[in-house]
Amino acid sequence: MTFVGWLQIALVLGAVLVAAWPLGLFMARVFAGERTLLSPVLAPVERKLYAAAGVDPRVEQTWLAYGMGMLAFNAAGFLALYALMRLQGSLPLNPQGFGGVSPDLAFNTAVSFVTNTNWQSYGGETTMSHLVQMAGLTVQNFVSAATGMALAVAVTRAFARSGAKTIGNFWVDLTRATLYVLLPLSIVVAVAYAASGVPQTLAANVEATTLEGAKQVIALGPVASQEAIKQLGTNGGGFFNANAAHPFENPSAWSNALSIWSMLLIPAAMTFTFGRMIGDRRQGYALLAVMGILLVAGTAIVYASETAGNPLLTAAGVDGSAGNLEGKEIRFGQALTALYVVATTGLSCGAVNAMHASLTPIGGLVPLFMIQLGEILPGGVGSGLYGMLMMAILAVFVAGLMVGRTPEYLGKKIETREMKLAMLALLILPFAILGFTAAAAMLPSALASLANAGPHGLTEILYAYSSAAGNNGSAFAGLNANTPWFNTTLGLAMLFGRFAYVVPVLAIAGSIAAKSKASASAGTFPTHGGLFVGLLIAVILILGGLQYFPALALGPIVEQFLMNAGKTF
Repeated sequence: MTFVGWLQIALVLGAVLVAAWPLGLFMARVFAGERTLLSPVLAPVERKLYAAAGVDPRVEQTWLAYGMGMLAFNAAGFLALYALMRLQGSLPLNPQGFGGVSPDLAFNTAVSFVTNTNWQSYGGETTMSHLVQMAGLTVQNFVSAATGMALAVAVTRAFARSGAKTIGNFWVDLTRATLYVLLPLSIVVAVAYAASGVPQTLAANVEATTLEGAKQVIALGPVASQEAIKQLGTNGGGFFNANAAHPFENPSAWSNALSIWSMLLIPAAMTFTFGRMIGDRRQGYALLAVMGILLVAGTAIVYASETAGNPLLTAAGVDGSAGNLEGKEIRFGQALTALYVVATTGLSCGAVNAMHASLTPIGGLVPLFMIQLGEILPGGVGSGLYGMLMMAILAVFVAGLMVGRTPEYLGKKIETREMKLAMLALLILPFAILGFTAAAAMLPSALASLANAGPHGLTEILYAYSSAAGNNGSAFAGLNANTPWFNTTLGLAMLFGRFAYVVPVLAIAGSIAAKSKASASAGTFPTHGGLFVGLLIAVILILGGLQYFPALALGPIVEQFLMNAGKTF
C-alpha cells in the first residue's frame, strides 16, 4: 500500500460525496413532485407518458397495489426480453447474424436483467445482437434500476408519513426515476465515456492487422451508452465478456475512476434523499456513515492483501514487489482495482475490472462477504437503502431488548408484525445462497462445471449463488455457468433475492405508514449518532458472520491457510 494509492481512493470517494449531496436533494424534490431545473423540459413529457399509459399521478396506492404494479411491470419486462432473445435470429440490427438464444440461457438472462443482477452466462460480443443489447438489455438496465429507486422512495415515505394508508404510486415513481434521474445522468456519462475512447457505433466489428501480419477481428457496438447506465444503475452487465477489464469498456485510469464514481453516485445520494424526505438529514448521514466505514474497511483489506502478494508465486520465482498482479489490468493500479472490487460488490453492480478468482483468498473473501451482507454497502440503486433500513429495524430491536423498551425507529414503533416481516426478508438470502450451493456441491453434473477442485472450487459455487441471490452479477471465474442446471437455479436465486425479498419490505412499509408518528422523548434511542452507527455495524457483521462463516471457512479461509503454508489443491 502507498500514500499515492490511498490518495487516489480518497479523491474518488470525495468526488462521489461532492456530487451525491446535491443529487440527493434533487431526487427528493423529484419524488415529491416539486418543480426542478429540468421541469420545463421534462414535465410535458412526463404528463404525456401518464396520459398514454392511463395513469393518474394524483392517485396513490396502498402497499399491496404498489407491489402488484411492480410485479406486473417486471413480469411483462421478463416476457418481452425473453421473446426478443429467442427470436433474435429473425430480427433486424443483427450484423453478426447471431441465432436465437437457447431457452435456458434466455430464461437466465431475462431474469438477470429484470432483477438488476446482470449475471451473464455468455459473452456479450459473441451472443447478443445490437438490437438485443439496446432494446432489451439496456432498456432493462434503466427500468430495473428505476424499480429499485421507486421501492426505496416508497419505504422512505412510510417513515415520513403518519397514519397513512398509501405509500405513493409505483408508475409515477418509476417514470420520475427514469426520466429525471437516470436518463439525464446517462447521457452525460455516456458522452464522457465516448470522449475517453469507449466506442459508440452500430458497426459490427473492425479488422486489424497484427504485428505478425495476421488478421484480427475486433468487436464493436454501442458500448458507451450501455456502459453509462450499466454503472449508474448498478447493473454491471458488460457489452464484452471481459466486462470493465476490456479496453473498449474501460480504456484508462480516468475511465476507471469515472466507472467507480458512476456506480457509487446514486446509492450514496439516496441517503441524502432519505434524510430530506423524512425531515431529518442526520438520519441519512448515519446510514451513509455505516456504508462508508464498511466500504473503506473492505477496500483496506483487499488493498493490503493484494499488495502483499501471493507467496506461492513468489516461491515459484515470480517478482512479488508489485503485489499480486494475476488477473489485473496494470493501467488501473492496485489501489483503484481494490476500490473497484469492493465497490462493485458492496453495491449490487457486479461490473469487474479484475478477475475476482485471481485475487488472493482473503482478497476474494471480501467481495464475497460484501455480497452476502445483503448488498447494502452502499447497495444497489434503491435496493441498498431499503436493505439498510431492514438492518436498522433489526438494530433498534436489539437496542430495545437491551434496555427493555419497545423498539422505535424514526418515531414509529417496531412491533411483532414488522419484526416477523423483516426476518422473513433477511432470511431469503441465506436460504437461496446456502440451499442452492449445497445442492450444487452434491450434484455431479454441477461439479463438472468447475475449473478447480477443493476450497477454490467450493468458493466458485458459493460466489455464483451469492452473486445471483444478492442481485450482484459478478462471477468468480472458473465456473462454466452456461448449463441447464446453473442457468435455471441461478435464475431462481435471482428471483428470490429480488422479489421474495422486496414483498415483505413493502408490507413493512404499509404497516409503518399506517402508524402514528410519536415525538422523541428522553427515553428514545437516538438513531443519528455514533452509538447507533456502531450498533448497526455490529448487527450487520454479526448477522453476516453467523449465517455464512461455516461456508466461508471451508472456502477462502482454509485456502488462505493453505497458501500461507505453501500448499495448494
